[in-house]
Amino acid sequence: MTHAPDTIVAIATAPGAGGVGMLRLSGPQARPIAEAIGVRAMQPRHAHYARLRDAGGEVIDDGIALWFPAPNSFTGEEVVELQGHGSPVVLQQLVARCIALGARQARPGEFSERAFLNGKLDLAQAEAIADLIAASDTRAARAARRSLDGVFSRRVDEVAEQLVLLRIHVEAAIDFADEPLDTLGGAQVRSGLVTALQALIRLREDAERGRKLRDGLHAVLVGPPNAGKSSLLNALAGSERAIVTDIAGTTRDTLRETIRIDGLELTLVDTAGLREGGDAIEREGMRRAREEMQRTDLAIVVVDAREPQAGRDAVGDSIAEVPQQLWIHNKSDLLDAIPSDAPADVVHVSAATGLGLDQLHARLRALASGSAGDSVDGEFSARARHVEAISQAIGHAERAESELVHEHLELAAEELRLAHEALGEITGRMSADDLLGRIFSSFCIGK
Repeated sequence: MTHAPDTIVAIATAPGAGGVGMLRLSGPQARPIAEAIGVRAMQPRHAHYARLRDAGGEVIDDGIALWFPAPNSFTGEEVVELQGHGSPVVLQQLVARCIALGARQARPGEFSERAFLNGKLDLAQAEAIADLIAASDTRAARAARRSLDGVFSRRVDEVAEQLVLLRIHVEAAIDFADEPLDTLGGAQVRSGLVTALQALIRLREDAERGRKLRDGLHAVLVGPPNAGKSSLLNALAGSERAIVTDIAGTTRDTLRETIRIDGLELTLVDTAGLREGGDAIEREGMRRAREEMQRTDLAIVVVDAREPQAGRDAVGDSIAEVPQQLWIHNKSDLLDAIPSDAPADVVHVSAATGLGLDQLHARLRALASGSAGDSVDGEFSARARHVEAISQAIGHAERAESELVHEHLELAAEELRLAHEALGEITGRMSADDLLGRIFSSFCIGK
């Protein structure tokens, strides 16, 4: 462990007044500062009543003090927690008193950063703390809790270990360049690499599902004018968020609305109708719509149920690069009957009457949760950077597989090293200081 030479202090409870407020100290002077404020005869992990005083001996507050000696604390350092009344004024007085006695104000995330640097948490677990605090529903909270418990990290470490063993085998074979790889266990290496690649692909799928649990699903409503995109947005949002008229081209710009479907967050973006022509403003709206589709998770394509093919022709190949598509045949209440042979990716709804909205909710929930239903077994929270790191590892592993086919062992070994380093960025085994700074600066003060 590498203990920091200075002592930090911060309020660890949420901003605003409350029944109880907590102050946290971490560092070599945590206990002496607490004693100077008025805490006496502390025993490890025991609650002590204390009258907390300022420099002149006046009582600031009375409360409870807890001492966690190093290394058995959250940060791995000497930690003291002071619990008093939750008045912001009182808590700020205590912070000022601690600073006067030699502590300094903690940076955002610095307590968790010290826990990481002292080996109490890896980077994915540290990020899971922030995810747990920010969890907006029970499922997201459970997923964050599993990441904090190390479920995600263990999955990453298992694959990383496979890559290390493969790299060792390949590098050992380099010393026998005159021998064919197959005589040096080449079949075993290739088989092991296939297994590692499969594990990486599964890990990316699970991490992407965890990312959606954390960040929510980003979906774009697209389709021809007058198909009912804005009406559908209003129906899903439960309020009149978008202007609805019978005039083609009413929606000129993108409109964002965040909704919750059974606890899962979905960001919907209403866009200008796609068609040929239109005035300059409408054409700019269509350009923004296509730009929005380049970074979305899901295209919700809304067409008129009476003329679905015309709607598909208007959309064309504009959604070809979107990872997932869901086709909505709106205005289905105007049909004589809903077709019984509708494709699996089509949902018949009526934004005007509410027909089919329950079915649409179920489909969106399944897409937002990665088609995992309500099960939380094995789920963990993840971030976009985790998914990107795994994707990079997959790319390097695939190139290593290609190099092995041609018996370019040095290049294969290098690709395996890069794959391992990409995974190391997730847990912090191979993280640069600037990466750590960006991550921990997003944390709450006092965490």
